[in-house]
Formats: sequence, C-alpha cells, structure tokens
Amino acid sequence: MREGKLWAHFLTQIHFPEAENVRVESFCLKNIGAFPYSYEQFSQFYNQTKDMFFEHISVQLCEWFGANMSAVLGAILDKLSTNSITITSDNSKIIEILRKNTFLANYGYPVFPDTNHTTIKYLKLKASDSRYFGDYVMNELLSKQDFPNMSEGLKQKIFESIYEIFVNAQMHSRTEFIYTCGQFFPNKNEIEFTIVDSGIGFKKKIVEQFGLPVNSIQAIRWALVNGNTTKQDAPGGIGLAILTDFIKMNKGKFQIVSDDGFYEVGETVSSKILQYSFPGTVVNMKFRTDDTNSYRLDSENDDFDIF
Repeated sequence: MREGKLWAHFLTQIHFPEAENVRVESFCLKNIGAFPYSYEQFSQFYNQTKDMFFEHISVQLCEWFGANMSAVLGAILDKLSTNSITITSDNSKIIEILRKNTFLANYGYPVFPDTNHTTIKYLKLKASDSRYFGDYVMNELLSKQDFPNMSEGLKQKIFESIYEIFVNAQMHSRTEFIYTCGQFFPNKNEIEFTIVDSGIGFKKKIVEQFGLPVNSIQAIRWALVNGNTTKQDAPGGIGLAILTDFIKMNKGKFQIVSDDGFYEVGETVSSKILQYSFPGTVVNMKFRTDDTNSYRLDSENDDFDIF
C-alpha cells in the first residue's frame, strides 16, 4: 500500500425489494482534513468513478471528517453519473456536524440546529452569485467573534481577497457552480474556510491560453502572481498578497489544489504533485483563533500597527 493512502475502496452487490441486482459502489473516505493525503483520497475517488455509471453510490465517512471539506465532497459528488447517493458514518459526531452545516440536507437528512455556532454553512452557488457570496463571507466568516482581531480597513482588504477567489473561479474556470463551507474548531483554536470549483483548473487554462509547458505547481504559482491573467485586457493574478501575508503572521495556512498540484503557504511554503488529478480547484484557508495580536494596515498609521 502506498504511503499516505488511508482509505478503503470496495465494490458490493446488494438487493433491494424494489429491484434485483442493483449495483452499489461503496467508498470509505478516512480521516479527511486539509492534508495532501485527504485531497489524494478525494481525487482517487473521483477518478475511479467518473467514467462509470452506478445506480447508487454509498460514501462512508470513516473516523474523522473536517466539516469544511463538505465543499470538496459536494463538488465531486455533483460531477458523478449516478441515480442516487447516500452518505453514512459510524461516527455520530460527523453526521451531527454535517447536519448542522446543512450539507447533509442535500442527501435526505434533516438540518440540526447549530446551537454552538461553530459551523459556517455549506453553500452551492451559481457562478453568477458573487453578490450573495460576498454577503456570506462577511457575515459567516469575517464577522465571527472568534476571527482574529483586525481593523475595519484590513478586514475589507481580506474580504476583497477572498471575494477575488470566487470571481477568479467565475471568470476563468468555466465552472457551473462554486461550493463553499467553513468550520470553527474550538479545541484546535482554528477556523477553516474552503472554496471549490469544478472547472478546468489553472494548468489547463494556462496551456490553452498561452501554450506554456507548465506543470500544475508552476501553474498555481503563476496564477498567484499579480499581473498574470488568462483574461485578455484585464488586470491579472488572484490578488492574494494581503491575505497570504496575514495568514503567515497569524500562523495559519493557505492551500490550493488544482489538477494534480498541492501548494501550501504558511510559515513555510510547500508543494506536492498528487497521484490523481482533482477535477477543479480547491482553495482552503486556515486561521488561528488564539492569536492575540491586533492587525492593521500600515496605511492606517496606528502606534500599535503590526501589519
């Protein structure tokens, strides 16, 4: 078994009263969080299933599942050709949190009230719903009491950077929908926020537009540079300098998965070529909530500026 391959895949034949010989494809996604091996599992799941038709797909969430990863799973399940999907887990806590963030409402579960206010609800948005996404980011993420303390000026810049991720997917990826979700992890003092599209990815777009022989890591780096764009006669780059600088100071993490590339910015920068290509792009942000600093833009000229 390859190192980091932490999931089981098995094919079963079952019988329903309504129909004989109904074929069910069953998958176990194991210990899913914002880690390369988790993105490998998602990508392997998709690539082994994308060209096959099953009457039913059963997904088991095994041991642990980070609720913000609902955005990744939702994007993949929407791309699969199947009549029906069920999602189960032996861990009742997983089912509870995915009912709270409304993800499982799409798969037959009633919504469970989030009395602890730790979830940032799952949304599947049309690419044209940028205004709704903007309200969602401000109200569900940046206004959260546990979000790191910052000035209104910096909060606006962070908002613009996250909003630009949505706009970039809208303009460049050819995705029909954009998926997003978040989660506050009180025991780890972290908030994670995830945005996913099911478009063509950075590498294919750059190769198509410019004929540049880039790999997926090079394509991600290229897209992060201000001034680079695949849209003619328009300012380019995802425009994330302030966001990534803040995340570094906050000791959080910023991740991009596109095609078979994994790229992470934190206190250090790391990258990895994955064994399987992801069908789109994932952007995941991790913010530390135990950060006691107060952040401001240099231009706001305060005696205790640190940004």
